[in-house]
Amino acid sequence: MNDFYMLSDAELAKMISSRLKALRLKQNISRQELSASCGVSTSSIARMEDGEIKSFDSFLRVLRTLGKIEILRPLVEEEEVSPKEYYQLVHSAKVKTRKRASERDVHKEEEASQW
Repeated sequence: MNDFYMLSDAELAKMISSRLKALRLKQNISRQELSASCGVSTSSIARMEDGEIKSFDSFLRVLRTLGKIEILRPLVEEEEVSPKEYYQLVHSAKVKTRKRASERDVHKEEEASQW
């Protein structure tokens, strides 16, 4: 789907919820069985399958029970750092940053600037 970002939130939720229902049916699991397995009420599962995904916690439980929690892996994995980025990160940690201004003798500067 090329226009994925052009879909509204409601359209995305509807697509996700229909996919959840298809996964459940493909595994031949009733809503009651899924409810008992993941600890989410049957009515919540029915609402999820109708496009109303209100609770992220419940959504995670359903995904885990259906064996599809890995679809969230890209969201939790850390990005790999390139060698150049790693060098810059290490180098920036070694660079000393100034914490305060150096002390100057104000009186000497005033004497030197007098006419």
